Amino acid sequence: MLKLKKSLGQNLLIDKNIINKILSLTNITNKNVLEIGPGTGNLTKHLLEKKPKELLLIEKDKQLCKILNLKFDTFKNYKIYNEDILEFHLNSNFRSEIVFGNLPYNISTQILAKLIKFEKLYPQIEMVIFMFQKEVADRILAKPSNKSYSRITILANLKLDVIHDFKVSKDCFFPSPKIDSKVIAFKPKTKVKYNIKNIENLEKITQIFFSGKRKMINKPFSKIFKNYKEVAKLLNISLNKRPSDLSCENFYKITEKYEEMNSK
Repeated sequence: MLKLKKSLGQNLLIDKNIINKILSLTNITNKNVLEIGPGTGNLTKHLLEKKPKELLLIEKDKQLCKILNLKFDTFKNYKIYNEDILEFHLNSNFRSEIVFGNLPYNISTQILAKLIKFEKLYPQIEMVIFMFQKEVADRILAKPSNKSYSRITILANLKLDVIHDFKVSKDCFFPSPKIDSKVIAFKPKTKVKYNIKNIENLEKITQIFFSGKRKMINKPFSKIFKNYKEVAKLLNISLNKRPSDLSCENFYKITEKYEEMNSK
């Protein structure tokens, strides 16, 4: 009998209506497709039936990889990598146009961040369709001044546009988790407006700001810039605001200025 591992956040999607709803979001016929964390292959089966050019599967659990190989041995257009997605080298192995993932709750934001950092996100990838814990999805979808507005909101908005999202009940999984989920379909932006050379700088700056989420931003500004009052004035940002009051664009401009001043 298959034993699912809590440490890997394994909750298998078993509701066929939700699977069909996910599949209806895009056409994968004759395209290169990636599925992250296929589990026992409930979605995988339907992906293969849609006749992609190639389906790449990344599954960390060795036992599940064996199950997938047995289950789909009649199909020739798929490959399984028994690897951790966080350690998988996208640049050397990656050519997928559509990306699916029922993401482990404990590392979902790390997986999304990894994909955002992928240099060829646009024009290589046409669509990303991820399932998140509802709380995480709400953070990605949040607007400034909303309690869910966070670092992942800002990071995701730099390179991705949300084109669809819908709720998925916890009853659609086995074993049933304690909370509901959400599917979000992203389209990579054709043009990134802000010239941020290293996304890790954006991560660093948002970390400094959101470590004191409820406090005014004068302190994090002073940590980042020596002449912080002049920089804030130049960027037209009031130091009396809190981090959640700043727009995503404010954070991108702060990061641009940080990189500019540290390159001298």
